Amino acid sequence: MSGELSPIDKAKFVAAKRAVDFVEDGMRVGLGTGSTAAWMVRCLGELVREDGLRIKGVPTSSRTAELARDCGITVVSLDEARWLDLTIDGADEFDQDLNLIKGGGGALLQEKIVATASDQMIVIADVGKEVEHLGHFPLPLEVIPFGWQTTQALAEEMLISMDVLGRQSSLRMNGAAPYVTDEGNYILDLHLNRIGNARQLAMVLNQIPGVVENGLFIDICDKVVVGFGDGRVEVRDINDGSIEEGRLDFLEDDNLFRDLGE
Repeated sequence: MSGELSPIDKAKFVAAKRAVDFVEDGMRVGLGTGSTAAWMVRCLGELVREDGLRIKGVPTSSRTAELARDCGITVVSLDEARWLDLTIDGADEFDQDLNLIKGGGGALLQEKIVATASDQMIVIADVGKEVEHLGHFPLPLEVIPFGWQTTQALAEEMLISMDVLGRQSSLRMNGAAPYVTDEGNYILDLHLNRIGNARQLAMVLNQIPGVVENGLFIDICDKVVVGFGDGRVEVRDINDGSIEEGRLDFLEDDNLFRDLGE
């Protein structure tokens, strides 16, 4: 497998592989959405099939639910699980305080609900997702379809008073039609370039009529597992400030992800 993976894919794989070490038998686990989270779901599926790991997975999107079932993971709703031991998910950006931008995959609402209903959230990411200041990646804003252009105008006007470098926004598209989330909403991508006060911005955005949720995850992530293209992996814990370093070796005959569609 390793000969077929790009350095970024290797970094995603080692982060996902290391993160599932935190999953214990009997846990209720939130399953994130996105390319890196898909590697994690496949790793968990392997543990379920080959090691007899017993878990209940709460997916954060319909496509993650489908993948989890295909991998043999028992899937339940958040209402059935009620509370989770752990959520493992990816991120589009993270800073040194483990604040995040999420939603590039369009599942930010369910991702935030699931993450905040967990005892612990672990983020898995390749090292390229680490930034000094959030905002280079467009900030997703989930909005209801009714009056979305008014909501967009209100958001752009509000950004004038915020500590950001850009104030443009765009409606996320799926071909010729607006992208629609699992909850039937639209997504506005805010092109901010740099966010000076993420906590303030998150609170203000959610006060705009028509906004359902924003993609800033503040004080939610407990650990980030950072993968590198050479197989190195770091586990950074925001609670105790520790950094654990390691390395995962690749097996040439490891075909765990041979049919994974990114």
